[in-house]
Amino acid sequence: MSTDAPGLPAAGFDRPLLEHEVRRDGRVIATLRAHYTETGVTVESRVFPVTENGGTTALNRPFAFSTIDHARRFVDEALVAFEYLNCTVA
Repeated sequence: MSTDAPGLPAAGFDRPLLEHEVRRDGRVIATLRAHYTETGVTVESRVFPVTENGGTTALNRPFAFSTIDHARRFVDEALVAFEYLNCTVA
Protein backbone atom coordinates (compact mmCIF):
# COMPACT_ATOMS: atom_id res chain seq x y z
CA MET A 1 0.00 0.00 0.00
CA SER A 2 1.39 3.39 -0.88
CA THR A 3 1.83 5.79 2.01
CA ASP A 4 1.59 8.78 -0.37
CA ALA A 5 -2.20 8.73 -0.47
CA PRO A 6 -3.80 11.08 2.03
CA GLY A 7 -5.56 9.41 4.92
CA LEU A 8 -3.86 6.04 4.46
CA PRO A 9 -1.55 4.73 7.18
CA ALA A 10 2.15 4.03 6.81
CA ALA A 11 3.18 0.41 6.28
CA GLY A 12 3.01 -1.62 9.48
CA PHE A 13 0.35 0.60 11.04
CA ASP A 14 -1.72 -1.86 13.08
CA ARG A 15 -4.00 0.30 15.24
CA PRO A 16 -7.66 -0.45 14.45
CA LEU A 17 -9.67 2.29 12.73
CA LEU A 18 -12.76 1.27 14.70
CA GLU A 19 -12.97 -1.05 17.68
CA HIS A 20 -16.07 -2.00 19.66
CA GLU A 21 -16.92 -4.58 22.27
CA VAL A 22 -20.52 -5.73 22.69
CA ARG A 23 -21.71 -7.11 26.02
CA ARG A 24 -24.94 -8.59 27.29
CA ASP A 25 -25.46 -9.29 30.97
CA GLY A 26 -21.77 -8.45 31.52
CA ARG A 27 -20.54 -11.10 29.07
CA VAL A 28 -18.70 -10.20 25.86
CA ILE A 29 -20.79 -11.53 23.00
CA ALA A 30 -19.10 -9.80 20.05
CA THR A 31 -16.22 -7.59 18.97
CA LEU A 32 -15.92 -5.50 15.81
CA ARG A 33 -12.59 -4.14 14.56
CA ALA A 34 -11.87 -2.31 11.32
CA HIS A 35 -8.45 -1.87 9.75
CA TYR A 36 -6.94 -0.83 6.44
CA THR A 37 -5.95 -3.50 3.92
CA GLU A 38 -4.33 -3.28 0.50
CA THR A 39 -7.76 -3.22 -1.16
CA GLY A 40 -9.70 -1.02 1.28
CA VAL A 41 -11.00 -1.63 4.78
CA THR A 42 -11.85 -4.90 6.49
CA VAL A 43 -14.18 -5.19 9.48
CA GLU A 44 -13.40 -8.29 11.50
CA SER A 45 -16.31 -9.55 13.54
CA ARG A 46 -15.92 -12.03 16.35
CA VAL A 47 -19.13 -13.44 17.83
CA PHE A 48 -19.26 -15.63 20.92
CA PRO A 49 -22.43 -17.72 20.72
CA VAL A 50 -24.31 -18.61 23.87
CA THR A 51 -24.26 -22.36 24.27
CA GLU A 52 -25.77 -24.70 26.83
CA ASN A 53 -22.41 -26.30 27.61
CA GLY A 54 -20.70 -22.93 28.17
CA GLY A 55 -18.47 -23.23 25.13
CA THR A 56 -16.40 -20.20 24.16
CA THR A 57 -15.64 -20.96 20.51
CA ALA A 58 -15.84 -17.68 18.63
CA LEU A 59 -17.22 -17.31 15.12
CA ASN A 60 -14.86 -15.08 13.13
CA ARG A 61 -15.85 -13.39 9.91
CA PRO A 62 -14.23 -10.60 7.90
CA PHE A 63 -16.29 -8.10 5.89
CA ALA A 64 -14.45 -6.20 3.12
CA PHE A 65 -15.32 -2.63 2.09
CA SER A 66 -13.80 -0.29 -0.46
CA THR A 67 -13.86 2.77 1.82
CA ILE A 68 -13.82 3.62 5.52
CA ASP A 69 -17.23 5.31 5.09
CA HIS A 70 -18.83 2.05 3.94
CA ALA A 71 -17.17 0.13 6.77
CA ARG A 72 -18.25 2.73 9.34
CA ARG A 73 -21.89 2.56 8.14
CA PHE A 74 -21.83 -1.23 8.43
CA VAL A 75 -20.43 -1.08 11.96
CA ASP A 76 -22.87 1.66 13.01
CA GLU A 77 -25.86 -0.38 11.82
CA ALA A 78 -24.56 -3.54 13.51
CA LEU A 79 -24.14 -1.63 16.80
CA VAL A 80 -27.70 -0.28 16.59
CA ALA A 81 -28.97 -3.84 16.08
CA PHE A 82 -27.04 -4.99 19.16
CA GLU A 83 -28.48 -2.12 21.19
CA TYR A 84 -32.01 -3.16 20.15
CA LEU A 85 -31.13 -6.62 21.47
CA ASN A 86 -30.44 -5.04 24.90
CA CYS A 87 -26.64 -5.16 24.58
CA THR A 88 -24.12 -2.63 25.85
CA VAL A 89 -21.64 -1.27 23.32
CA ALA A 90 -18.21 0.00 24.33
